[in-house]
Amino acid sequence: MENFYFIGVDVSKKKLDFCVLLNGTIVLEEVVNNNIPSIRRFLETFLVDFKTSIDNLLVCAEHTGQYTFPLSIACQSLSCGLWLENPAQIKYSSGFSRGKNDKVDAHRIARYASRFSDNARYYQRPREEIERLKQLRNEQDLYKSDLAKYKGQLSDQREFMLARVYQEKAQRLERLIEELEKLIKDIDLLVETIIRSCRVLWRQRELLLSVEGVGPSVALCLIIETEAFTRFDDPRKFACHAGVAPSRYTSGSSQHSRNKVSQRANKQIKTLLHMAALSITGRKSGELKAYYERKVKEGKNKMTVINAIRAKLIARMFAVIKKDQFYTPVYS
Repeated sequence: MENFYFIGVDVSKKKLDFCVLLNGTIVLEEVVNNNIPSIRRFLETFLVDFKTSIDNLLVCAEHTGQYTFPLSIACQSLSCGLWLENPAQIKYSSGFSRGKNDKVDAHRIARYASRFSDNARYYQRPREEIERLKQLRNEQDLYKSDLAKYKGQLSDQREFMLARVYQEKAQRLERLIEELEKLIKDIDLLVETIIRSCRVLWRQRELLLSVEGVGPSVALCLIIETEAFTRFDDPRKFACHAGVAPSRYTSGSSQHSRNKVSQRANKQIKTLLHMAALSITGRKSGELKAYYERKVKEGKNKMTVINAIRAKLIARMFAVIKKDQFYTPVYS
């Protein structure tokens, strides 16, 4: 694009490295503090110095989680196009390279944006409720991890130290465990309050819970990951995101592999879907239980059938949201 600026941004915790390309040539490189006022000031100064408008530039950065928050807020406040791309996508599209530093990475991201601008997907910040739920879930996962660790020490170390020493340590651990359990319950109540206060989220959760095998944890995870089903519009794409959709691996006449799922997936979603599928296989009856028994009886591998159930759960969850209707099984 003539007279169109591509701005590559390498994001780190404390600073951002900016690289601005015009017709493939670097016209500006600058380091900016990673906070909203500094980023806004840089963009506003750039527009004035280069005598251009906000419509003539595209900001591109790797999606690195919460460290991109100030950048997204600053770009949104200026109505500036922001493209947050998967880091792996940029890495594997940039060819072979030696060395690595923030300045080089910013240039690499700017070149990527320039070369693949026709594939640009402008970032839309999720609604505030989704952002709050996402932060609360991450915080709760941290507490649950610590809780499991402390409970493990409480049960595993009794036989490997003096009784008096163990009792003193156990008292301290029990206080930590009690506090962590209280924090986890507090977050559950706050999550429930947020969902009940938003008609869309409340309706979506009720619809998802109508699907056989879907519990509160799976429903909440789907709502957060799909950003209330605005980030994904195709169950197949989400199945790929969750590492459930199998792909074919062949090359020429010599390399032939059975279809298998990719390891590049959101492991948390995959784990929750796996637990949901396992719960279905342990039921006495149900539509998916009958499907599982029929396929196993036909000689299918059990794990292959379980993966198929995970894919069916995703398809049904997307279907109830799209139709805005509760799921009705063929038979129970």
